[in-house]
Amino acid sequence: MEFITQPWAWYVAGPIIALVMFLLYYFGERFGVSSNLETLCSIGGAGRFVDYFKIDWKQNSWNLIFVAGGITGGFIASQWLSPTDVVAINPQTIQDLADIGIQNAGATYLPEEIFSIETMLSLKGFLILLIAGIMVGFGARWAGGCTSGHAIVGLSNLELPSLIAVIGFFIGGLIMTWFILPLLF
Repeated sequence: MEFITQPWAWYVAGPIIALVMFLLYYFGERFGVSSNLETLCSIGGAGRFVDYFKIDWKQNSWNLIFVAGGITGGFIASQWLSPTDVVAINPQTIQDLADIGIQNAGATYLPEEIFSIETMLSLKGFLILLIAGIMVGFGARWAGGCTSGHAIVGLSNLELPSLIAVIGFFIGGLIMTWFILPLLF
């Protein structure tokens, strides 16, 4: 059990990811999580209103199973395979977060100042979630995929649009971390 609960070294996890990518490429499949929104909208009947959603969603059913497995696996890992809620964070990062009002950073995986029910139900929290959700959803569709799709699949297939998207994701993350997050908190 100790082997499962500890982080895996890059030389174990990396080849496993590479094997999965090779198998997906071999079988002509593409991996990505954001494309499941398209599939779910198609299942829900959005194709009756928007031509974009007129797709055969059954071709993507394997990806829905993957997402269900990811959600189930995340739940199992958080409930039974996490040895502690304490997260190892660099002391300077803890100080930087405290400076913008996020106290006890690293004490749990999800800081109360951002992820508590009270925060999410406040006007500020609700607006942050709503705007962030719209931006992430729009950005993933506009970029032709999410971070996992571009960074893992696109880069492993040596796709230039994925490289450009990943560079944009990093730039956006830096802007959010250093400029926008301090303004919000």
